[in-house]
Amino acid sequence: MNLEELFIESKEQSIHGRYLTLEHIEPLLEKLNTNNQVKIIGKSVLDKPIYSYEIGTGETRIYLWSQMHGNESTTTKAVFDFINVLNNGSDFAQKLLNKFTFYFIPILNPDGAALYTRENANKIDLNRDSQNLTQPESKILREIFEAFKPHYCYNLHDQRTIFGAGSSGYPATVSFLAPSYNEEREINDNRLKAINIIAGMNDVLQKYIPGQVGRFDDSFNINCIGDTFQYLGVPTILFEAGHYPNDYEREITRKFIFFSLITSFELLCENDLVDNRIYDYLNISQNKVVFYDFMYKNIKINYDGIEIITNFVAQYKEELIENKIQFNAYIVEIGELENYFGHFEYDAEGASYTDDFGNIPKLNQKADFYLNKNVKFVNGLAKS
Repeated sequence: MNLEELFIESKEQSIHGRYLTLEHIEPLLEKLNTNNQVKIIGKSVLDKPIYSYEIGTGETRIYLWSQMHGNESTTTKAVFDFINVLNNGSDFAQKLLNKFTFYFIPILNPDGAALYTRENANKIDLNRDSQNLTQPESKILREIFEAFKPHYCYNLHDQRTIFGAGSSGYPATVSFLAPSYNEEREINDNRLKAINIIAGMNDVLQKYIPGQVGRFDDSFNINCIGDTFQYLGVPTILFEAGHYPNDYEREITRKFIFFSLITSFELLCENDLVDNRIYDYLNISQNKVVFYDFMYKNIKINYDGIEIITNFVAQYKEELIENKIQFNAYIVEIGELENYFGHFEYDAEGASYTDDFGNIPKLNQKADFYLNKNVKFVNGLAKS
């Protein structure tokens, strides 16, 4: 199967970028609702509908949800790309529909999506509410889980640009986790099923993004939904869509999430899973916080007449302004910064730093400055 061609054919062109809300996906759901497959399964804190989409007649039930965190939209885009595959009338689509029944919740947290926040309207992280179930969105997710009785759960998220695949200097463009089901982080048959699927997805991704796949920390937290569902005996896979160089809109990462979804169901459909791939899974580099968006090296700074050479870094804040996400760079750390990387790196080779404020980089200051008074940086980037 040519995954690149399949993605190009299947990419849902009407949705793109980082800001994705109900208003963007409701027209898609309306088109998909040819036979009552789309339902409103509940309401959010602010009384917005939470939609589901169910398709397939197969015995193996797959439960997928995205945008549990409202500002994590990459996997939602990939979900609709995958849904287009299921509806394209191909032999492959029919094979999947005969093997599986898919239950999608495209946006679990519509209030957070509209506000572009991780939390819901009550400022609760839904991924820490799997036990107390204090929020309507958490209750809906759990009620569907109990009614649908899935054989596999797909917990779809984004992760920040700070994560690398180990200390390699490569970003963690896609990361996975087979969550633990107990404090001891033991591996039982159900967790092993998730591990084997992840190992298979990693095999494919390494052909496209070698060294850019990470493994998320598996510390057990029963309040997290993935840990809870794994504890309840259902193999669960956490997907984390991360950074690909220069892809802040996450349109390239979207493709690799799509590749992963296709690969996982192909493996399950063909029953092409090796019995035990724990070693291969553990060999995936663990996610590590080693990146900043911008790194400036060997900068000359004048501290009260004393010149020093140092480094500093800046990070984007993703700010919702007039229904668009603006990436605004702020200085966040100054110092040696050993063993860290920048998605953009600039070696000043001793050039002098000045700005329009105090001629010294300060924390939380916009990354607007000059080097040798002739190279201007605006919002982190050098302007010619």
